[in-house]
Amino acid sequence: MKLIRNFCVIAHIDHGKSTLSDRLLEFTKTISERDMKNQALDDMDLERERGITIKSHAIQMYYDHSDGNTYTFNLIDTPGHVDFSYEVSRSIAACEGALLLVDASQGVQAQTISNLYLAIEHDLEIIPILNKVDMESAMIEEMSDQIIDLLGAEREEIVLASGKTGIGIEDILNAVVDRIPPPKGDPEAPLQALIFDSVFNSFRGVIAYFRILNGVINKGEKVRFVNTGKDYEADEIGILQLNQVKKKQLRAGNVGYIITGIKESKEIKVGDTITTVANPGEGIQGFEEVKPMVFAGIYPIENEDFEDLRDSLDKLQLNDASLVFEPESSAALGFGFRCGFLGMLHLEIIQERLSREFDQEVITTVPNVSYHAFTKKGEDLIINMPSDLPDPSFLDRIEEPYIIAQIITKPEYFGSIMTLCMDKRGTMTKQTYLTTDRVEMTFELPLAEIVFDFYDKLKSISKGYASFDYSPLDYRASDLVKLDIMLNGDAVDALSALVHRSKAEAFGRKICKKLKELLPRQQFVIAIQAAIGAKIIARETISALRKDVTAKCYGGDITRKRKLLEKQKKGKKKMRQIGNVEVPQKAFLEVLKLD
Repeated sequence: MKLIRNFCVIAHIDHGKSTLSDRLLEFTKTISERDMKNQALDDMDLERERGITIKSHAIQMYYDHSDGNTYTFNLIDTPGHVDFSYEVSRSIAACEGALLLVDASQGVQAQTISNLYLAIEHDLEIIPILNKVDMESAMIEEMSDQIIDLLGAEREEIVLASGKTGIGIEDILNAVVDRIPPPKGDPEAPLQALIFDSVFNSFRGVIAYFRILNGVINKGEKVRFVNTGKDYEADEIGILQLNQVKKKQLRAGNVGYIITGIKESKEIKVGDTITTVANPGEGIQGFEEVKPMVFAGIYPIENEDFEDLRDSLDKLQLNDASLVFEPESSAALGFGFRCGFLGMLHLEIIQERLSREFDQEVITTVPNVSYHAFTKKGEDLIINMPSDLPDPSFLDRIEEPYIIAQIITKPEYFGSIMTLCMDKRGTMTKQTYLTTDRVEMTFELPLAEIVFDFYDKLKSISKGYASFDYSPLDYRASDLVKLDIMLNGDAVDALSALVHRSKAEAFGRKICKKLKELLPRQQFVIAIQAAIGAKIIARETISALRKDVTAKCYGGDITRKRKLLEKQKKGKKKMRQIGNVEVPQKAFLEVLKLD
């Protein structure tokens, strides 16, 4: 165990975690030159296309140190985007140390700080690394000062590196050996292994990735999953390299995988403990539950695909533990699922993965957050969809979730960010100058206001410099109303939303205008209306496609033309009464992107 080191790589988005991991794998010859490709650990097409890490990736490598020993390194590369912070928290729970990367041209940003706090809470040994030092825009001295201010580290403790050119890779590996403690654990104790991730393989069933805290696991041994209380046989165990490598035995401190032939995804839970049936150990505590921020309905396009969609979501949940879902039904869309996501990017990625990995084309409803509605009788109802809201005459108050947001930016963008947050009903609680050219602003904001486009707007106002991180705060009473969108008098429940009274009219007008552009014209007039209760607050009309029924009249009396036009008018009226208006999926998505 003295020769094992478990560590993860944490940083803000785009600070070079995956590229640095590539160099570490190359230097330790874990991946041959022939198999080497950029972002070697990002194995999803989506990750490569978007250039972001979505999943944490664990891999084992071996390093021959100058002291003559060969060390085993278990490295976990983590995502940087705020929507995937649950992946980071799970990776941190399986490690003793962390490489904290800071971009030498951009410096310390919001996710750097929040990931650092996560690591400190778990008592991890932090190795600060200044990455991208080979770039012309690198400000090594200034950024080193920022790291020293943040961590209270000594200047010589900061490793200067470049993931692209391979500068400082050996220094990082030596620092891992010298500064990160070996895992503590007792190989003689009963087995305790923490599941930190799992994947579904259509041939082998569920494969769970675990970190052994105490004890030993052998191939073929009877094992028990503590939370679910189920017993299985360890058909295959091994370590994680670029491919899985089978082993006969894994001891305390190591990271590996187990295949037990489980086909049901519900039987394995991330954060569960594996122990042996012969000598059972206690469950491991302190693994945090995921807190979804954004809720949206996901419905199959055809109703008979409902069960397939359930299977697909089950398998996806194995690979992405931050996805939460439960069945629900809608008058317009039939049966589907109410899903909880960590943010809008997470929602987009799940939708894309359902389409690519499981061939499931789905309709997504307008995302919203969970509210608490208190009735006059004192009941507390949880409102996930606007249609769950009781009649206003029974309502006492509605409370909405608030978050605490940290924004780090340059002072010149201070004013415009302030205006943006005020528009979103935010209040500023404090500001601190981290350095002369970096200010940290803390706001309390309603979660519903930041769900859609807050992050995009923040990036465009600050020319990409502002970084953003948030955590849940509490629920507060708010003046919210239910806004219904009606097509020809029928409410479309998938488009209804709970909005603040002061913004309802403007929001209603925008949705109506947008739908007018997006809905295809029909043979009859379509009225698009936004309503609060019985009061219509906005309206747009899509005119009918006109067929020239008088074209066959060459001359003759005007009454002939009038007769034909009257006949057409009656037909249109009848058609309008029985005609259905189809809302294309593109319209749902475009409505979400309203300014």
